[in-house]
Amino acid sequence: MNTKTLSNRRAQRNRAKLARASTIRPRLSVFRSSKHIYAQVIDDARGVTVAAASSIEEALKSKTGANVEAAAAVGKLLAERAKEAGISDVVFDRGGYIYHGRVKALADGAREGGLNF
Repeated sequence: MNTKTLSNRRAQRNRAKLARASTIRPRLSVFRSSKHIYAQVIDDARGVTVAAASSIEEALKSKTGANVEAAAAVGKLLAERAKEAGISDVVFDRGGYIYHGRVKALADGAREGGLNF
């Protein structure tokens, strides 16, 4: 099977479990590229992005966005922006990524910032 197809299947399987788990909390979605990491809090009921953060932003400019420290900083920044928008409880959507390394660091940073999941 094609790798992209397997990745999409993993992501859809994860999102199906999230949909069953909670319909009232927004979803914290993570995208990880080879150079940067992106995260956003999405309200699926309204179909809008409530808060977003990434390692590309000027506030987080460092040598690279592809390390654990940058991912933790993105998580903290996202948590601050979500708190400003009145969001404190979210559901973590890791997509098709393994909960390890940068994805885990982002989740830990968001928890330190005050998000509950």
